[in-house]
Amino acid sequence: MALKFAVNNSLSAITSLPSGISGGALNLISTQTASSSASISFTSGIDSTYDSYVFKFIDIHPQNNNVHLTFNFSTDGGSNYNVSKTSTHFQARHREDDSSTDLSYQTPRDLANGTGYQDVMDDFFNDNDSSAVGTIHLFNPSSTTFVKHFIGNSNFMNSLSQTINTFYAGYCNTTSAINAVDFKMDSGNIDSGIIKMYGVS
Repeated sequence: MALKFAVNNSLSAITSLPSGISGGALNLISTQTASSSASISFTSGIDSTYDSYVFKFIDIHPQNNNVHLTFNFSTDGGSNYNVSKTSTHFQARHREDDSSTDLSYQTPRDLANGTGYQDVMDDFFNDNDSSAVGTIHLFNPSSTTFVKHFIGNSNFMNSLSQTINTFYAGYCNTTSAINAVDFKMDSGNIDSGIIKMYGVS
């Protein structure tokens, strides 16, 4: 393997990387915009092109009140979203009026080799100014040797006027390649919002 060298005099003066060095860029593959959508599915573009994929959801707003945003994976191009997952989930909370704070593990939000949808957030508020944002990172989905790990972080406002920062992670307990991802509310539609899928190079 040939070594690549920056020819500039110092790191502070480098203006570009030598050819052949990856910058770790996010490469936008797909953007979907919800409009009273029962679900948002990504059924193409998840393959061996990239070692990992990032999903960013922006200003997701639910149709119903006190609902959960969830996701699941597929190994058959989206015909079934039922991959076995083991996961963890914890949250940090802070009320608008500063009356309470909390940091806690959320046992009802994790999965123990379960095939159901993974919770991203719970008790999601549908007030006009309420929305949710977050990121989910899926690693090496095309591997046919190892389980597929994912990590995620989200923030939203719930019905008690709290900001809630959620952290969830786990693995898909399959050696089959994952090639589709589905997002939906546990009740009602995704009223509005954007979800973007990136490949990480």
